[in-house]
Amino acid sequence: MNTPYALVTGASSGIGYEYAVAMARRCYQLIVVSNEDAIHDKAAELRRRFPDIDVRSLVIDLGVQDAAQRLYLWCEEQQLEVEVLINNAGVYHDRDFLADSPAFNALILNLHVFTPAMLTYYFGQAMQARRKGYVLNMSSVTSNYGIQRMSTYASTKAFLRYFSSSLHIELRRQGVSVTCVRPGAVATPLYSISPRAMRLGLAVGAIVRPEQLAETGVKALFSGKHEITPGFFTKILNIVPFIPIGVLRLIRRWGWF
Repeated sequence: MNTPYALVTGASSGIGYEYAVAMARRCYQLIVVSNEDAIHDKAAELRRRFPDIDVRSLVIDLGVQDAAQRLYLWCEEQQLEVEVLINNAGVYHDRDFLADSPAFNALILNLHVFTPAMLTYYFGQAMQARRKGYVLNMSSVTSNYGIQRMSTYASTKAFLRYFSSSLHIELRRQGVSVTCVRPGAVATPLYSISPRAMRLGLAVGAIVRPEQLAETGVKALFSGKHEITPGFFTKILNIVPFIPIGVLRLIRRWGWF
């Protein structure tokens, strides 16, 4: 177990794939995982782009309770030393909490809270023992607010934010760096942004490209930063400490969001 690997979850498309590219450019071997069979095609694509990089791919549903342990044990069986863990896998929703199904609510809670926490626990112990490792958790600028129709999304992203900050303090002197990335809108299909709005958002900088986000996140990780908020407009949202609950109720009543 001498060659260090970077493990990227949710790497079959979008931001996760770009994180894998960013790590390959830094000469890390790759473990890319997803719940989609397309991850094997993406792994083949990465091998073509980076022929000197070993790329391992695994299909696994990270939305179930034992997924983190199974993924960790798989890496142990393959004798893969994970030096970088990028907890990127996630889902997005735009519905009232009670309108979501029990299955979806369990999925988002497992995927955004339980699985990344336990992956960090298992792989973090090995990093701590080696006194070297990096963990990147993908939060969101919505972690600042209680937002209607995004109750579980925003609150689980808030967990990732404060979880990361706590671990950054706990592990920094033990050689393990933990960084939280808090983007706003990103140019991926995940957010179902219309083509016109996508073009406008990219033009004015309100939406960031996934490759730009991944590169910014990785640079922050290796710089030892505890948190990064990419994008000018997202930084503006980050400056505002809170939106009064009365204002949010008015937004709901008037149907502005």
